[in-house]
Amino acid sequence: MNIQITSHQNAQQLSIDDPISIATLLATYKPPAYKKVFLAKVGSRYVDLQHLITEDCHIQLITAQDDEASTLQRDSFAYLLVKSVVDLYPDAKPIQYQTTDTGFYYDFAETPNFNEEHLNEISNAMQSMVQKKQTIVGNEVSLADAIDLFSSENPLKSEYLQQCIEQSESTVTLFQPHNDRDSDSVKDVYLSPLVANTSFLPHFKITHVSGAYWQGDASQPMLQRIYVTCWAGRKQLTDYLKQQEEAAKRDHRKLSQQLDLLHFDERAPGAVFWHAKGWKIFQLLTGYLRHEQEKAGYIEVNTPDVMDRELWEISGHWQNYKQQMFSVETPDEKTYALKPMSCPGAVCLYGHDLKSYRELPLKMAEFGKVHRYEPSGSLHGLMRVRHFTQDDAHIFCTKDQLLSECVSTIRLIYKIYQHFGFDNIAIKVSTRPKNRIGSEQIWDFLEQTLIQSLQDIDIAYEVSEGEGAFYGPKIEFTLKDAIGREWQCGTIQVDLNLPERFDLSYINEDNQKQRPVMLHRAIFGSLERFIGILIEHYAGHLPFWLAPVQIMIITISENQQAYANQVLKRLQDLSLRVECDFGKDKLGYKIRKHTLQKVPFLLLIGEKELEQSSVRVRTSKGTDLGLLPIDELAGFFATTVVSQAAETAEE
Repeated sequence: MNIQITSHQNAQQLSIDDPISIATLLATYKPPAYKKVFLAKVGSRYVDLQHLITEDCHIQLITAQDDEASTLQRDSFAYLLVKSVVDLYPDAKPIQYQTTDTGFYYDFAETPNFNEEHLNEISNAMQSMVQKKQTIVGNEVSLADAIDLFSSENPLKSEYLQQCIEQSESTVTLFQPHNDRDSDSVKDVYLSPLVANTSFLPHFKITHVSGAYWQGDASQPMLQRIYVTCWAGRKQLTDYLKQQEEAAKRDHRKLSQQLDLLHFDERAPGAVFWHAKGWKIFQLLTGYLRHEQEKAGYIEVNTPDVMDRELWEISGHWQNYKQQMFSVETPDEKTYALKPMSCPGAVCLYGHDLKSYRELPLKMAEFGKVHRYEPSGSLHGLMRVRHFTQDDAHIFCTKDQLLSECVSTIRLIYKIYQHFGFDNIAIKVSTRPKNRIGSEQIWDFLEQTLIQSLQDIDIAYEVSEGEGAFYGPKIEFTLKDAIGREWQCGTIQVDLNLPERFDLSYINEDNQKQRPVMLHRAIFGSLERFIGILIEHYAGHLPFWLAPVQIMIITISENQQAYANQVLKRLQDLSLRVECDFGKDKLGYKIRKHTLQKVPFLLLIGEKELEQSSVRVRTSKGTDLGLLPIDELAGFFATTVVSQAAETAEE
């Protein structure tokens, strides 16, 4: 057999006569850093080190230096957790796990209600396993066999595996511990191969535990969900934990209370009660986007919040999305639903009268209020709500116009993101899934058009094969915030479904009916969520133009109030949002109070400022900019403010 072995910046060619496991191959031929290899990739398939090589192949050796190392180790960390939990709590039943970008979570049944003490015990057991360098041995079994294996002793596990059949390959790997003693054995299945021994798994931290209903259904058993962050390298773990510490300081839920922006009420779960300052931010955001959309040729429309079930049946939402919709039956036995999205309303607007090709492209924007049922356990401040506003836009155009519309839409999205200081934007093109509508020819055209639109303006992108919607490919825009977290916000989605279902058309140059191309476009996505992202990105120090109160005038005593009112009038005449604090508290207290409120500028007025017809300027971050004559206020806020608005949350 001819075997080519590659590892980090190394390559080796071998000729071997007999079948050989990768572990034996490493021990025999000792390629560079062979002791650090924890998995291998044979051809396009990842395998464990017990995998037997029987034919010519290319083997890529995986170590912690590889970019995908952390991702590839997460199933192994899940095994480490399961083994420790079951050793400590023999009745515990591991049900299901889900890997994430930073680790994984695992749901357990028949355990105590885990507390901090329990988690510490589990973490210590995991670390003990790592230090013992326990071997992890396993064999491959089919999903069908795995389902049978768990059907009696762990029926929820069996049900979970049943759901995996349509989502995974026909085999999973069933791993058992390093020896054959029944008292020490653990049965579980993992959809990815595991590392050879536990010494490769030292960099983890159990972060927290929560309750999670099976299948998210409150009528089902409550499981214990343990969250773990885990990484291939110590620095990655340390950096992530530091990022989480910083994220906790920036938590929009805490800052929203501190800044008096909004609150939530259990009598309206998942809905925002906007206070005056928070609503001002909301209005400023919509006003800014409205202005940019008008310049880009959009018209703004509005569609009903409640529409007949018949409409949702035509669109397909009733059949495929009913569980997430709020519906009601009226006394006249009609069924209506609160709209979970604005698309069918936009389609109704387009189809109201016959369109000519001369009217295309037609760009309709809407700040649509939508309602979607989310399980109560998944609600999370502004980031996950049930009632929110989408900056929906729907573009109807001809096939010939599609490329130029995609290009102009991408340019608009980039312009708006960069206005908020988001310059690090990742682009993903999601292509045709296995189950889809439309011909191959149509999909070829749509995918090539989306990709060409990015290439024409020299924007880098990744392709996610098979992740498009069944009705068309899409482009996703993911932002990286001030502390390195990623937020998927914008989308451009081609839709072959709704124009067909609603029989949309336009009259072409030959006076014939033709189907238009429909584009869904979102920039902020949910305005509520985007505001949450902005609060955390800026750590509450919003750009000057977006701050609900831009300037706070603070006097030392009553003697300066008349002069302060003159300053107030001048600034209000400049259309600035200004307030005065004439309270009797000490100056230091007032400064601290409004600094914590993160008002961009504090104008301090005492006797000296009164005598010199000036103000002392102080920023929300504590910088004293000195005295400024009252006659220079307009110039200061017309010039200096630009740099203030451009400051990032990192400062």
